[in-house]
This record gives sequence, structure tokens and C-alpha cells, in this order.
Amino acid sequence: MDFTLTEAQRELAALTRKILDSSDTPWTDLVKSGVVPESPDELGVLEQCAVLVELGRAVAAVPYLPAMVASSALASFGTPEHRSRFTPGTVLSVALSESDGVKTTVPFATTASAFLVPHDSQVFLVDAGELEITPQELVDGSDAGSFTFSGGGSAVPGLTADWLVTRYTLGLCALQLGVTERALELTAGHARTRVQFERPIGSFQAVAQRLADAYIDVAAIRLTLWQAAWRVSEGLDADAEVATAKFWAADAGHRVAHTAVHVHGGTGIDMSHDVHRYFTAAKRNEFELGGATAQLLKLSAAL
Repeated sequence: MDFTLTEAQRELAALTRKILDSSDTPWTDLVKSGVVPESPDELGVLEQCAVLVELGRAVAAVPYLPAMVASSALASFGTPEHRSRFTPGTVLSVALSESDGVKTTVPFATTASAFLVPHDSQVFLVDAGELEITPQELVDGSDAGSFTFSGGGSAVPGLTADWLVTRYTLGLCALQLGVTERALELTAGHARTRVQFERPIGSFQAVAQRLADAYIDVAAIRLTLWQAAWRVSEGLDADAEVATAKFWAADAGHRVAHTAVHVHGGTGIDMSHDVHRYFTAAKRNEFELGGATAQLLKLSAAL
């Protein structure tokens, strides 16, 4: 299959990159430019993934992934009243992780106006004002929170937790592709310019081999992402493909992140250095909604 992006998808990705490179208010400018559309129906799964790859490359702290997953869910399953809740720039979020009955690590919990919350066999749209939200700080310093939900809000007919998990997991894979692509570029650049023993360190066999392995890992993340994204976009069963993509995003992402840190040496563990931002972003994407082992279990169940 040919997973090459269309011209429109490439232009959307280029616009996203331009905004992220130049804007001090990226979320506002993504909304104004139409990258965050007026209606979630305007962008399909492939277009959303193209944007998310660029957000990963920039490690951009914007609520695009939860907002687009939630708004796409309301567009597909919601009542007219539910759909009216979406306006451009509205920050919606999804509560997909739970521990001891508490919804936890909910993305952008302190800024979202409403949440999609799975409970029992249904998914509810719940206003932020109905919840007692406790702020949390994740490994990459991003906004998150936790809350207890025992009922309330408005049920979204036909929407399931599995639908949300599939779309959100796919988005994490797209973010991870962007993170690892850019981390590898930074690391390869460092290996070309960092001189040790009067030679660039990239000329040493051990360093060159790690960079070559990282290149293959990034290619695997890319291939499995677009395969899964295409099947989801076509409405085909994609449980195995999404689990495969998340496995590579987690397993290969782990290796690429550690290669970036190791090749950068001492600067790689400096929390103020760019490479540390990519390391922490990769670790979050690795474990959110299940790491490599969890994906193997899902894959076994899907086959």
C-alpha cells in the first residue's frame, strides 16, 4: 500500500509546522488558521494524524489530541445538543485512565470545559463545573488532573470507551512519530558536530550503529502508524493494527529516546536541554494507555 500523504495533507502539516515554529500562542493560532477546524468533520483521521506528527516534532503543549478525539466522537455519535458544544478552540478532554475508581492523568484537566467520561457501559459528556478536579503534573510537565466520577452529565448514545481508546491511542502513535523523528535529527546533528579524539563522534562504529538502529525504529513507528490510521479512516477493523502501532511507538520509542540521551552524553540528562524534552515526551507516549507489554496482550486478543 502507498501511505504517502496527499498534497492537502502535506500542506496542512507544513502550515502546522510553520505556526509552531513562529507562534507564541500556538493553540490560538492553530484555531485561527483552521488547523483546528470549525467542525471536526472537516478533518479526517489521516489529516489529524498529520497534524499530530508535527505537534510531536515540536513537543507542543496544546490540547489538540484530546480536543479532536472528543469533538470527533460528539460529531459521530452525539445528539444535536452534544454537537452544539463544539466551537473552534473549545478544549474538550477524555478520561480514559482509571485507578481504584479514580479517573487519573486526564489530559488538560484544569483547562478543559467538558470531558467524555466512560462509566459502566456508557460514555458521558460532563461539564468541568460538575467535577472536583485535582491537578496533577505528568513526567513531561504537562497539564493533567484526576477526579472521581460516579454518575452525572449526559450519555452519548452509541459511543463506547473502545472507540475513544482506539482514536486516542492512534493519536499517541502519531505524536510519538514526530517526537522520535525530531529526536533522531537532533542526535544525528550532534553526532556530526561533536568532536572527540579529533573525530566527529558519529564516525565511531558504536555511535553509527545506534543511529542506524534508531533510523530503522523510526521507520517502523512510521509504517505501523499509517497502516493503522488508514484502516481506522476506512472504517475497517483495526484493533490489531492499532495495538501493533502502539507496540512500536512504545518499544522503538523507548530505544530512540535512550539513544538520543546517550549520544548527547552529559547534555542529554540536562533538564534544560532540548533533548530532555524529547526524552520525557517519548516516555509519556510510551506508557500512556499501555506500554509495549500491554499492547502485545491486546494484539494476542485481536488475532
